[in-house]
Amino acid sequence: MSSNIVVPSLLAALLGLVAVPAAGADPAPGTDAYETIVLQSHEFLVYHPDLRFRGLGIAARERGRDDEARTQFRNAARYGDKLSQAALADMWWNGQGGPADRALGYAWMDLAAERGTEWLVVQRERYWQALSPAERERAVREGRALYAEFGDPMANPRLERELRAGSMQQTGSRAGWNGAMRSQGRGDAGARVLQPEKHQLARYWDPVAYRQWQDEELARSGR
Repeated sequence: MSSNIVVPSLLAALLGLVAVPAAGADPAPGTDAYETIVLQSHEFLVYHPDLRFRGLGIAARERGRDDEARTQFRNAARYGDKLSQAALADMWWNGQGGPADRALGYAWMDLAAERGTEWLVVQRERYWQALSPAERERAVREGRALYAEFGDPMANPRLERELRAGSMQQTGSRAGWNGAMRSQGRGDAGARVLQPEKHQLARYWDPVAYRQWQDEELARSGR
């Protein structure tokens, strides 16, 4: 029999937790308004599939297309995006975009908490306390399968390949790349030429620095 513990939904909060700020939002600490345009550019997002697919998932969710949101969050999850994994946990737990499956919801939240992020660990433990013994048993089995495909040992190399490919592009290994670095700014911003020094910050392309930046954003998002 299931516990009577009520686990609040996180999805409404998760919809606002993006490392790439929305148009008009205040820049994240360490970024300026111009850099925010860089982070929203096609040239940036094409080599950051974790952020690209997360953004698509959020957009689908905001349109009420929960089934599509699940697909996009799952795509982001393949590149180790912990917010997308947490969003999937919440959607499975609450039956958004498909049937509810609390055991699978827990497995996704356990994966989201893989790096020990405090607020995700807290939510994982809430899920666990709410599971029945049978659900717990199945959650462990489901978790093994998810870790085999989506855990950091598998996800990190996928993302590193994309970051390294993007780093080669934006450092000028392709003729004319810098001249083609343009992005359509939203609102009154108009078209902008993306300055290389903004586009080439180490935290965006070096796998170790990028992981540190994302982990800092992840921790900050739970405050």
